[in-house]
Amino acid sequence: MDKKEFKTFRSKLDKTQKQMAQLLGTSLKAIHSYEQGWRTIPPAVERQMYFLVSRVNNGGKSSKPCWRIKNCAPEQKKQCPAWEFKSGNLCWFINGTICDGIIHKNWHDKMQVCRSCEVFNSIF
Repeated sequence: MDKKEFKTFRSKLDKTQKQMAQLLGTSLKAIHSYEQGWRTIPPAVERQMYFLVSRVNNGGKSSKPCWRIKNCAPEQKKQCPAWEFKSGNLCWFINGTICDGIIHKNWHDKMQVCRSCEVFNSIF
């Protein structure tokens, strides 16, 4: 997540910088730093921003689970946490999912795949 996306998401949530700091459990100075590009947005903050915006944008609508959209093989589904926890529209939020046939090492690698995924993009 870059500073522009962070600002855009804060606007979608209709929050001031102070309110965003409280919501994310961080300081107002950190929010300023994220939006100015002085500080890298930590994975935990990025993940929480995506989650909050997904809840606002989704508006309670159910969507097809990722395993249907991606047409995952039965053996792949059984190994995937998104399937196990019946969270097919939150697959991007859950570490350890088996996207592109592999479990990604970290949040950064996972998000590189998610940003080009139709499941993720349909929410944002």
